[in-house]
Amino acid sequence: MTRDAHVGRSGRRLTATEVDLEVVRQRALLVGTGAGTRTPEEAEESLEELALLVDTAGADPVDRELQRRPTPDPATYIGRGKVAELAELAEALDVDVVVFDDELSPAQQRNLERLFERDVVDRVALILDIFAQHASSQEGMLQVELAQLRYRLPRLRGRGTQLSQQGAGIGTRGPGETQLEVDRRRILRRVTRLEHDLAGLARTRATQRKARQRRSIPTIALVGYTNAGKSTLTNRLTDADVLVENRLFSTLDTTTRRLRLPGGETVLCSDTVGFVRRLPHELVEAFRSTLAEVAHADLVVHVVDGAATDPEAQIAAVREVLAEIDAGDLPELMVVNKTDVADPVEVQALLDAHRGAVAVSARTGAGVPALLDVIAARLRSLATVHELLIPYDRGDVLAGLHREGEVLVEVHTDAGTRVQARLPEAVVSRVREFVRD
Repeated sequence: MTRDAHVGRSGRRLTATEVDLEVVRQRALLVGTGAGTRTPEEAEESLEELALLVDTAGADPVDRELQRRPTPDPATYIGRGKVAELAELAEALDVDVVVFDDELSPAQQRNLERLFERDVVDRVALILDIFAQHASSQEGMLQVELAQLRYRLPRLRGRGTQLSQQGAGIGTRGPGETQLEVDRRRILRRVTRLEHDLAGLARTRATQRKARQRRSIPTIALVGYTNAGKSTLTNRLTDADVLVENRLFSTLDTTTRRLRLPGGETVLCSDTVGFVRRLPHELVEAFRSTLAEVAHADLVVHVVDGAATDPEAQIAAVREVLAEIDAGDLPELMVVNKTDVADPVEVQALLDAHRGAVAVSARTGAGVPALLDVIAARLRSLATVHELLIPYDRGDVLAGLHREGEVLVEVHTDAGTRVQARLPEAVVSRVREFVRD
């Protein structure tokens, strides 16, 4: 007997919208082993994050299983006994897909799908799927497709070994491997094309950066763990209309907006893709041109979710990705966000642990004026101090120093106005004739 189409799995009658969701959303069993974690609490936190990722991908986590083991089983990752136990659970719960919190080898994935008799995906495939759903710009879609192809290529190769082998004798040349070779060549051609197109977009970005540098416009890049509130803060700072959702990876495409600081200076503020623990290497490589906006910023504004269960682990994950894109040594300003919902004691602990950090609520605006003052001060402090002698008939030059730099000392002498100022290099090059260093 079939269930009424308007009645959900719980037996409750559904609305029309819920009927659509009931049909579309899969039921997922989550499996973790605590790989890469040091304590049971960290393993549970990782599994909790996996549940959020699964929900973002459009599936419903119906159960979670955590199996702590020192090393993964080469064939099934969790061992055949555990697979048999979870296969029965998956059948009882009417599960559509089994999601592993770790990256599986092609052979492990094939073995698990055979034993579970249902789809099996790992953390990498899950994140790639989320990125594919959320990419909207041409560059974002190309980057995600490239990452997916790089992920699938070795798995295609593994399935080719399983399906058939090409031998040297008559009767040993199966058609399966020939088709797989065709598929492999097609994927490699597409990868080459995507890399070519992304290289062109990267050159365009580089040209735009050089133009900004010539105009001596400082840049700040907002980075942080996914769902830390970067887009909300960008909107608050720049009156932009960046998409804000309470979901992981709602922002994939870098958004750059002008930001006017309290002293009148104009800077460019870039909101970037959120990071996550164990962000797939394929994605970091594919998004390298987009993340280059971070690597070339004058100041990295690291947004931290003050209400997170383990903010220090998220901070470490973000810094790990920054190091991978050669942005680990850039000046960093930490911003502890969500003070409107976070525990004040936890917020203060983060401020104490990270000297110079600023606490804000991007949603309410609390602390944002102080943050703007700190950003302005940090950018000025990064500029080199120069001494200049400005003739009295060049008031335009003196006004430009006040507008584009930070004048520290201004003394009127018989020869002209002697000035000590912090200046961006682009400004120094324009007033080189007056520099007296």
